[in-house]
Amino acid sequence: MTEQLMIQLLQKRGVTIEQIAEIVFKLQKPYNDKLTIEECADSVLAVLAKREVQYTLYTGIALDELAEKKLLPEPLQSILEVDEPLFGVDETLALGIVHVYGMIGLTSFGYLDKEKIGIIRALNDNRAAVHVFLDDLVCGLAAAASARIAHQNENAPDYSSKLRLD
Repeated sequence: MTEQLMIQLLQKRGVTIEQIAEIVFKLQKPYNDKLTIEECADSVLAVLAKREVQYTLYTGIALDELAEKKLLPEPLQSILEVDEPLFGVDETLALGIVHVYGMIGLTSFGYLDKEKIGIIRALNDNRAAVHVFLDDLVCGLAAAASARIAHQNENAPDYSSKLRLD
């Protein structure tokens, strides 16, 4: 699998890198006034380049597609068709993406999962397709890309001068 294949897979499901980058931008702009949407897109692509992220995306999207074709065994088929709130496996899978860049992404993921910004809301509200996993995977991608930017922020305070080795 390649990053390009993941981009195509996301596009096939109605999600673009630019849409995810817009979410990343909203998350990180308050902390980095020089941030550009292009840097956010680059960060999303960097996250997509990781093989474990690719495997996670492929798995979640495949489950959504199988549910759309009604090919899952019961009761899983019914659970995904109604997007059962207590299912939780979709969030659990997406958290694998978030943790690639540390705990900082966890709070962003929770925020995005609750607020459903941008394309996340569109996926969640689209009843013509099954996006039980995809909306959370996009949350995970955006949260991880945001955390990646936060880790690289040159304007972040440096506390090393306060280090005491007594």
